Amino acid sequence: MSFTNKTVFITGASRGIGKAIALKLASHGANIAIVAKSVEENPKLGGTIYSAAREVISAGGRALPLQCDIRFDDQVQLAVEKTVATFGGIDILINNASAISLSKIEQTEPKAFALMHDINVKGTFFVSKACIPYLKKGTNAHILNLSPPINTDPKWFTNHLAYTVSKYDMTMIAIGLAGELKKYKIAANTLWPRTTIATAAVRNILGGESLIKMSRIPEIIADAAYYILQRPSDICTGNCFTDEEILSSEGVTDLSRYAVEAGNELFTDLFL
Repeated sequence: MSFTNKTVFITGASRGIGKAIALKLASHGANIAIVAKSVEENPKLGGTIYSAAREVISAGGRALPLQCDIRFDDQVQLAVEKTVATFGGIDILINNASAISLSKIEQTEPKAFALMHDINVKGTFFVSKACIPYLKKGTNAHILNLSPPINTDPKWFTNHLAYTVSKYDMTMIAIGLAGELKKYKIAANTLWPRTTIATAAVRNILGGESLIKMSRIPEIIADAAYYILQRPSDICTGNCFTDEEILSSEGVTDLSRYAVEAGNELFTDLFL
């Protein structure tokens, strides 16, 4: 299925996984709304909506850089309206933007709790709401949340409860959307990596360069998303996918090219 002239609204698209998905779909002709806060380069993070837009255009797509903090409904609505005015609609929504703090309950400050829930939960919910009227008019419309399958093993609730609740809420949002929007043939699924992905969060918060070397590059998620988003939206909905599962189903079994450092032991991601 071609992505030519299909419009994709991606939150957190200025770097990392969001940008990788943007570039993958742009290389197949998609219009990309790059929705993120970054307009000035931060050396620790890298990338802005403008640098990502240049890369999208170089990859073969059309780009619309949109500064937007998804915690605020008015900014979300304006970003959606600008996307529709520029490209004529929205066919795919990628809820990728997320905040992380792996703190124990006693060490979790209200500000950190609020940030994760405002972005991961409220942001995902209301970005989805704002896009639904246009997804109803889209072609093979999909919503894809970057969140994990729900695993009730107590170890995933221990030591980082606030983050776990916020990410599982993203997954529950996708499950709810799948049921509510099925009659409109709008798919809603989730995607999560089997191993850690080399992102700024991994480098700056979770494990530094040692964990980066045990990770895979974001392109593995982009390739998995590419395959999911081609599937019929009236059939492929309500699933919690992992990247390895999707790639295996498409006959891609040699994943060595996705390793940051070939031959290194890979670190299994949270919740799996």
